[in-house]
Amino acid sequence: MPTITLTQQTTATPEQFVAGLTDFGPGRAELFPNSADADLRVHDRGDTFADVTEGSGGIWERLHYDWSDLSHVVLTTVDSNVWGGRSGHTYTFTRQADGTTLVRAEVVREGKNLKGKLLGLALGLLGGKVLGGALAKTVKAIETRG
Repeated sequence: MPTITLTQQTTATPEQFVAGLTDFGPGRAELFPNSADADLRVHDRGDTFADVTEGSGGIWERLHYDWSDLSHVVLTTVDSNVWGGRSGHTYTFTRQADGTTLVRAEVVREGKNLKGKLLGLALGLLGGKVLGGALAKTVKAIETRG
């Protein structure tokens, strides 16, 4: 079960990043390349939570988003066609003295079937590079939205 930890510094505030992370409207794929607009379904949403199915390329997961603490956002996988167990994402935001924010993203992937186990193995080998590139794109897009 790979756990990939990524860090990225940004000029966006934690509030700006969380606003992007929890924007489930059209254009989400511009912020999150692995979340195709056509595959996005919002099942429920409150002030500090959402229940959302998203994905792309035939891989989807239903996630429970919890942003009750704006410095620590947790996305728990509720259902997926490939991920199970303790799968999910955790974003931690730390304000820096220079006014920037350090984003720490932890992605846990536990395959629940053969496809998931093979994808988990690939992510274990290449996840830092692949997901790191995706996080860098997300950070840049959120900064641009500013």
